[in-house]
Amino acid sequence: MGLSSLCLAFASMFILSKFVWSHLVVADSLQSYTPPCHDDEISALLQFKQSFVIKMSASSYEGAYPKISSWKSNSNCCSWDGIECDEETHHVIGLDLSSSYLYGSINSNNTIFRLVHLESLNLADNDFDFSQIPHTIRNFPKLRYLNFSFSGFSGQVPSEVSQLTKLSSLDLSQNIDMFSNDELLRSLAQNLTGLQTLDLSNINISSTVPNTLANFSHLTSLVLISCNMFGKLPFSLGNLRHLIYLTILVALSHVFFGNLTQLTYLSLGENHINGTIPCFFGNLTQLATLRLDSNQLSGPILSSLGNLGKLTYLSLGQNHISGTIPCFFGNLTQLATLLLDSNQLSGPIPCSLGNLRKLTYLSLWHNHISGTIPCFFGNLTQLTYLSLGENHINGTIPCFFGNLTQLATLRLNSNQLSGSIPSCLGNLRKLTVLDLNFNKFQREIPESLFNVASLERLLLAYNNLSGRVEFLKLLKLPNLEWVDLSGNSLDVITETKTMNASSIARLEYLGLGSCNISEFPNFLRYQNTLMYLNLSGNGMHGQVPKWMWNTSRESLGFLDISHNLLSGFDQPPVVLPWVGLEGLDLSFNKLSGPMLVPSLQSLMFYHISNNKLTGEISPLICNASSLISLDVSSNHLSGMLPRCLQNFRSNLQVLSVANNYFHGTLPRIGTNGSDLIMIDVSRNQLQGKLPRSLVNCLSLESLVLSSNKFDDVFPVWLGTLPELKVLAMRNSGFHGAIPRYQSNHDGFPNLRILDLSQNNFTGQFAFEFILSGKSMRGIHLNGSAYMKAFGLKSYRGGDRDRYYTASYRFEYSITLMNKGLERYFQKIREDFMAIDLSSNRFEGKIPEFFGNLKGLRSLNVSSNILSGRIRPSLGNLTNLEALDLSHNKFEGEIPPLLLQLSFLQIFSVSHNNLTGQIPVGDQFSTFGITSYEGNPGLCGFPLPKKCWRSEEGPELPPSTAEEEDGVELDWKFAAAGLVSGLVVGVVLADFVITRFSERFIEIVALLIRLMKRMARPRG
Repeated sequence: MGLSSLCLAFASMFILSKFVWSHLVVADSLQSYTPPCHDDEISALLQFKQSFVIKMSASSYEGAYPKISSWKSNSNCCSWDGIECDEETHHVIGLDLSSSYLYGSINSNNTIFRLVHLESLNLADNDFDFSQIPHTIRNFPKLRYLNFSFSGFSGQVPSEVSQLTKLSSLDLSQNIDMFSNDELLRSLAQNLTGLQTLDLSNINISSTVPNTLANFSHLTSLVLISCNMFGKLPFSLGNLRHLIYLTILVALSHVFFGNLTQLTYLSLGENHINGTIPCFFGNLTQLATLRLDSNQLSGPILSSLGNLGKLTYLSLGQNHISGTIPCFFGNLTQLATLLLDSNQLSGPIPCSLGNLRKLTYLSLWHNHISGTIPCFFGNLTQLTYLSLGENHINGTIPCFFGNLTQLATLRLNSNQLSGSIPSCLGNLRKLTVLDLNFNKFQREIPESLFNVASLERLLLAYNNLSGRVEFLKLLKLPNLEWVDLSGNSLDVITETKTMNASSIARLEYLGLGSCNISEFPNFLRYQNTLMYLNLSGNGMHGQVPKWMWNTSRESLGFLDISHNLLSGFDQPPVVLPWVGLEGLDLSFNKLSGPMLVPSLQSLMFYHISNNKLTGEISPLICNASSLISLDVSSNHLSGMLPRCLQNFRSNLQVLSVANNYFHGTLPRIGTNGSDLIMIDVSRNQLQGKLPRSLVNCLSLESLVLSSNKFDDVFPVWLGTLPELKVLAMRNSGFHGAIPRYQSNHDGFPNLRILDLSQNNFTGQFAFEFILSGKSMRGIHLNGSAYMKAFGLKSYRGGDRDRYYTASYRFEYSITLMNKGLERYFQKIREDFMAIDLSSNRFEGKIPEFFGNLKGLRSLNVSSNILSGRIRPSLGNLTNLEALDLSHNKFEGEIPPLLLQLSFLQIFSVSHNNLTGQIPVGDQFSTFGITSYEGNPGLCGFPLPKKCWRSEEGPELPPSTAEEEDGVELDWKFAAAGLVSGLVVGVVLADFVITRFSERFIEIVALLIRLMKRMARPRG
């Protein structure tokens, strides 16, 4: 090819490229061309922009930004951010200002309602400052998509919304108090029959699930989150064959559903729906996901669920479902997730679950499942999550668990598993959570667990494990965040000669309670991420080291170093440095000096009892607005209780200042209302009147005032407190008669423990008013529960597997007197009931209805002026363990019916006017002489005074007043002569033999009783 030809070719290519390039530029310019919008719509949009301010807290979505910032008056509004225009008419048809930081109110005059051509309007995730949705919403007749979710709207939803008949998607969710009944929902169902998606979450519908939902014949997504629906599910829901997404959740969460064209999803979880599982669910054969969790469903799992062969996700957890786990679950072979936790399911795990080869997530936690772990679990090789915790599963962990190589979470806590922890668990190289807390495992922790590099949580607390643990081996696991070895018999070695701080794990949760650690672990000085630290019950001595004040200053939420031998603090700061501290337990040590003041911003629990701390309670404690429990009991604290307690507006539930040296009057607690459940001010030097403001403490369950110097009468007004269970006022300076309270209702309806002993009460006790409540008539819980003020868990993190928990309980305790001895109850069972009225000046008789108080475990009315007979009905108190009637004026016999008291351990009727034979047998054979002394008329074991027996064998009972009253006077005189003659003969014979022995007195008494019977008239 010649040069000229080559040049011609290059010229042709250049011309062609220029031609193509020019066409590409033109095409690009045509593609980017935006038609101009109308002037009136530009004006409306700019005025809308001016009606709001940009506030960063108005939106919570992570990708939020102020879209209206790009709106300029000299530009085409169709190019503005969030605006969509029609290509032909140039009208604004779409407005999306979701998550735009908009803040301000919106009303009917807002210029946005001039955009009458709108087909799509999205104002979600802004803050319209509790505005009501304007009635001018009707100006959008073409609207197909409307989203006002998470936008701070309130008030009634206008009926005009139901006039937007072209709507296919409506989302008004997550606003406040928008309507209080189902009227709008019914209106929407009647008019908006073309709706495909509807979200009214967090709107308080407060009704049953309405039948009119069946009118949404085109519905594919129905979301009624937090609508407070209740009752049974209507059968009409079974007709929604086009439904691909339905949820009626209570959780306040926003969900982006995405493309659900292939998804069949039904969720009615976290509501108040009751009854049994509806059988019509078996008709929804396209369901892939079924959630009925967190309701009040009961009864068995219906077999109709076996028709749902496409299910991949099934959750029936947190209901009241009973019966066994059905075998048909084995037919649902597509299941990947099966959640049956927190129900009342019982029996063994069925073998058919071994067919679920696609199962990755299985939770049977917190049921009544029994038996051993079945061997078919070895076939579930896809499992990543397995929770069988809080059941009655026994036996050992089978070795085939080592074959579940995909397992990431294994929870077997709170069962009855025993034996060794198998070393094969070390083969689970993807294991992140191992929870074996609260079982009966023995022997050493297998070394293989120290090599599972993926392990994030190792929870082995409260077993019977033993042996030596070198803690540094655990700290070398790179992902470890949680460790709990508390409550075993381990010897945990925390100190080593060399420690590289950069190579040890950064822990969040550490439990080393009762691990035989004698001093503060040195590695803690390198920890800056701890949220929970438990070193209780270790016998640590000396001072808390000063470097401890720098440990996890920003993150520590709970610190428990109770039940040690710590004597003080090395260079303590004025205010404890942990800014996020929620719980601090220093109790049961030997700490001296003044109280330490923690950071009050988030403090919930402050327990420093049983130390040697001195000084006063700082009034700053009342600034702790989150405080739930304050326990400073059993120290050397003094001064007056802070007056600010009467204005305490926190969440305080427990106040214990017992066994100190506080003086002055009790603050007017409850003046402004109160959440207090327990108050204990016993064993101090408090004076004056009991504040009447306590009547406002409607949640109060326990009030302990014992051993003070009050000067007041019995607080009969406390009888209106509906929850009061414990009232203890022993030795507190109360006096006077207890008035008969005039009321149509019984007082003290839940009272279970009453201690008024060692006061100066007089007159008749108001038995019928104070002791006739339902609790005293008998509550039987088989001793399985204890009275406690709270049992709280604190959660942090975003999902079920990322929370941490710190449980704090404050269980009631009390000291009761019997036969002069104190008996301390560290825990009080819910079914324990006791009455102590001893050492007062009560008079009168024990009423007959006392026999109905079948919940009584202890009754002490000693050292009063009570009279009359001992009621035989006391024999009905079959739970009674202690009965003290001593030092009164009771007369007559000891009722033989008391032999029915088979649990009686303490019994005293000493120093009364009782007569006759002491009942023989059962528990009465265990009581000594001191139980009966001071009653000259009593005889029989264990007293040395014997009772006379007739020749026939059975002993003749002593005469009664009723017998004597029924004998005519002339019969008495007629018998007297015969008696006198017999007496003379017997006296002479007995004088010779026993020289006026005690036998003589018994014979005379027997003869007199014989003559009385002979003298009784016939007929």
